[in-house]
Amino acid sequence: MSNILIKSADDIEKMRIACKLSAEVLDYIAPFVKVGVTTGELDKLCHEFMINVQGTIPAPLNYCPPGYKPYPKATCTSVNDVICHGIPGGKILKSGDIMNIDITVIKDGYYGDCSRMFIVGEPSVQARRLNQVTYECMWIGIAQVRPGAHFGDIGYAVQTHAEKNGFSVVREFCGHGIGKSFHEEPQVLHFGKPGTLAKMEPGMIFTIEPMINAGRREIREDKDGWTIKTKDRSLSAQWEHTILVTPTGYEVLTVSPLMPPPPQWIQNGTNRP
Repeated sequence: MSNILIKSADDIEKMRIACKLSAEVLDYIAPFVKVGVTTGELDKLCHEFMINVQGTIPAPLNYCPPGYKPYPKATCTSVNDVICHGIPGGKILKSGDIMNIDITVIKDGYYGDCSRMFIVGEPSVQARRLNQVTYECMWIGIAQVRPGAHFGDIGYAVQTHAEKNGFSVVREFCGHGIGKSFHEEPQVLHFGKPGTLAKMEPGMIFTIEPMINAGRREIREDKDGWTIKTKDRSLSAQWEHTILVTPTGYEVLTVSPLMPPPPQWIQNGTNRP
C-alpha cells in the first residue's frame, strides 16, 4: 500500500496558488541577478517580496530536519560547484557564474516549490551546455508523468539523458511529494530503472528537480552543515518544477509569466528529444 497522499480538489486549487507564487518570486528576482550582487542581497530581496508583497512565508527559513541546525535564510543560492542548499551570504557574483535559486513558499498552509538556473554575464561553453542538458533532464522527467506510469520511469529517463551527454546524476538528493508538508512521500529519484517503484495516480503532487554534475556524481558537505558541493569541484546545475498527476497526464503547477518555455519537443507533443 502506497503512503503517497492523493490530494483533494480543494488541496489542488490551494497548491496551484502556492506553486504560482513560488515561481513568481523567481520572476521577480531575475533582473537583480547580475555581476557584482551578493547572494545575500538576492536573498533579502526575495524574503522581503515574499513577506511584504505576496503575504507568503519562506519555507526554508529556520527549517530544521532531524540532525541539522536550523537553515538561516529564506532561499537557497547554489553557485558553480554547489549542488544544492547553498546558504546566501557575502559571495559576490562574477561573470561566468551559474547559480540555482531555490524558492519554497507557504501560502494558507500549502507549500509551493521550484528552482531555476541563472547565468551571470558570459558563461563557458561547458556551463551553458550543462544548464541546457539539466533543463532537458527536468522536462524529460516531467514528460514521463501520467497515471499508471512508475516513478522509476522518471529516474531512468533523466539518468539516460544526462549520461548520454557525458554528465552525471547526483543520487543523494531527489524530488519529493509536497502539499501541507514541505517533504512528503514519494522520494522522486533522478536515476533508476523503468517499471520500478510506485505507480502514479491522479491527485499526486511532487517535485522533479534533477541535480546534474559536469564531472563525477560524488558529493561533499561544507562545514556549515547545509551546503552540498561536487567532490571533484566540477560545475553542477539544477532545475525544479512541482507537478500534479492529472487523469490524462500531468500539469506543471509552478508556472509564471517569465518561466522559460518548455523545450520545443515537449511543445510538439513528444516525451524526449
